[in-house]
Amino acid sequence: MMYTSVEELLNFVNNSTSPWHTVETAADMLSKESFQELDWRSKWEKGLKGRFFTKIYGSSLIAFTLGENEGRLRISAAHTDFPGFRIKPKAGIIKEGYGMLNIEGYGGMILSTWLDRPLSMAGKIVLRGENVFAPEVRLVDFARPLMTIPSLAIHMNRKVNDGVELNKQKHMLPLTSVLGKLGEKSFFDDFLANELGVNAKDILSYELNVYPFESSCQLGLAGELVSAGRLDNITSCVACLKGIVNADISCGTNVAVLFDNEEIGSRTKQGAASAVLMQFLERIYKLQEKDNEELWQDIANGFMLSVDVAHGVHPNYSEKADPTCRPVLNGGVVLKEAASQSYAGDAEAVAVIGELCNVNNIPYQHFVNRSDSPGGSTLGSIASALVPIRTMDIGLPILAMHSARETMGAADQDAINNLLIEFYH
Repeated sequence: MMYTSVEELLNFVNNSTSPWHTVETAADMLSKESFQELDWRSKWEKGLKGRFFTKIYGSSLIAFTLGENEGRLRISAAHTDFPGFRIKPKAGIIKEGYGMLNIEGYGGMILSTWLDRPLSMAGKIVLRGENVFAPEVRLVDFARPLMTIPSLAIHMNRKVNDGVELNKQKHMLPLTSVLGKLGEKSFFDDFLANELGVNAKDILSYELNVYPFESSCQLGLAGELVSAGRLDNITSCVACLKGIVNADISCGTNVAVLFDNEEIGSRTKQGAASAVLMQFLERIYKLQEKDNEELWQDIANGFMLSVDVAHGVHPNYSEKADPTCRPVLNGGVVLKEAASQSYAGDAEAVAVIGELCNVNNIPYQHFVNRSDSPGGSTLGSIASALVPIRTMDIGLPILAMHSARETMGAADQDAINNLLIEFYH
């Protein structure tokens, strides 16, 4: 069966191997749709009208449209990062003649799902430049299998199927090479230098993600499922971009924000807990010669969608789901609610988005956590506390959230794309 959004989603996932690559993939998509790039660090001209985007520290992005006529403020937000491993400085380790890499965890991952997979690396490497305050930055994606994290044979742990506690520092170091006992600990730095064609002494620092080097795919007897890494939260990035690309630009202000660092709490200069969104709004309102009073009014009358994935009911662990709100794959968009406000929303927000789905024949369902299970949170409550705008948390349902490879329904991307498109109309 054909699902119109799946191929586009999988291409986006395959190209988004780090937050910086997610931003570059988004920028390419926007540029093809006649969005003009603005430098966040430069002066913007007064009277901006049209379609624009700006990158923030390379791993966050804001796309926006400014219309000729007065109108509403609509914002959607997602995140570019995902759970996984980051490579530490001075990463080379030699153990028993094997070349290993020293890594640390990023976000809350399911460790066992990273075992025995071909892994690669992507991110940025910073090189010595002519100006000490402006080093050269290169984005890299090695895009080939470079390492693996081998599990221990069952013969050496007969209770492995009873469950194994994995220590990130001891058990999760990736195997990269066989060096022999005379190997040099500089093997990783030498590898990077050779790949970039530079002197190893000119590599000042790096931020490198480890990611599974496996193709995303459809599966199921009718192709009704999707299996891929990074569905959390590339699915939402794609939906926000589809919405802003199709936005009515004749009136009002439409904004799509792709924040970094949601998986580690958002408290960074490019995260949802920063001043970035409010600073951006103040900036564009000033450039349109609008004062703070007009901005406060538009915020009070505006609406934001916080778009992140939701837990689908698991057929093998159905008791983990709430008794009445049990989202299923291919059941449509999920409206996420929590009395604790770990998900942003109120009764009006639920009614608005539910009715927007109703009038546009977009399938939707509800999610709440079991009362004895706190669940996760999103950037919605964080961002809406800093920009006090009515907000609703939504997403599409997935299984194996935070696994190295997650599963979703192939029809659900269509549903969430369509909702974001209607949201901006």
